Amino acid sequence: MAQTLRKPEIIGIARREGKVTVERLVDHFGVTPQTIRRDLTELADAGQLERVHGGAVLPSTTVNIGYKERRELNQSAKVDIARLCARHIPHDCSVFLNIGTTTEAIAAELLHHQGLLVVTNNTNIAMILAGNPNVEVVVTGGNLRRSDGGLVGELAKQTIDQFRFDLAVIGCSALSEGGDILDFDIQEVGVSKAIIRQSQAVFLAADASKFERRAPAKIADLSEVDIFFTDLQVSDRCEQFCAVNGTKIELAST
Repeated sequence: MAQTLRKPEIIGIARREGKVTVERLVDHFGVTPQTIRRDLTELADAGQLERVHGGAVLPSTTVNIGYKERRELNQSAKVDIARLCARHIPHDCSVFLNIGTTTEAIAAELLHHQGLLVVTNNTNIAMILAGNPNVEVVVTGGNLRRSDGGLVGELAKQTIDQFRFDLAVIGCSALSEGGDILDFDIQEVGVSKAIIRQSQAVFLAADASKFERRAPAKIADLSEVDIFFTDLQVSDRCEQFCAVNGTKIELAST
């Protein structure tokens, strides 16, 4: 395949999976590692990818990638994480589910739960759970983020402050190796802080691609999370941080 055709496909794979590796691209295109490394270097020089050890990731910016692209990113991993997380959510409890494509996948896995009160600032989650008559759904107010159906801002925080949740399930845009949970939208960060503050227990659901990304705003760190659900083994540094702070790591099979 000509380089002019390979490059758009490499970008497409990166958008779907969050990362491309030299090894996988060599197998995919049937070319040499040197050819792939040259492609990745040129894409990085053009600002379309960012080189990392063994491959490349989408470039870090102060703006999140589009909602449609996020929904397609690591879909199978998100489903595995969602199924594992849902098994840890008991019947007959109050749960907050925040904005994110992984939390939407978790909502889909709650369609057979009973006796839940689910509060959310994600209109997509509200529509998903409308299919379960045994779940009471409360949607916060707030400013509608048209890009992904999220509700953010002061009114969302005021709604959250009226509750005390048994459990919060949150997602994030990025996760640092040192355990910082990060996002792009300052307004969403404020809402997420309120969710954590008003919850007895906190679950974080984030696939491994979040370790390859950076975002500018800190929500919290993993010491404020009871269980971290992800799909691949975390770094030694992150694992040690979780062990010291009593955060359990649950790995989903992919």
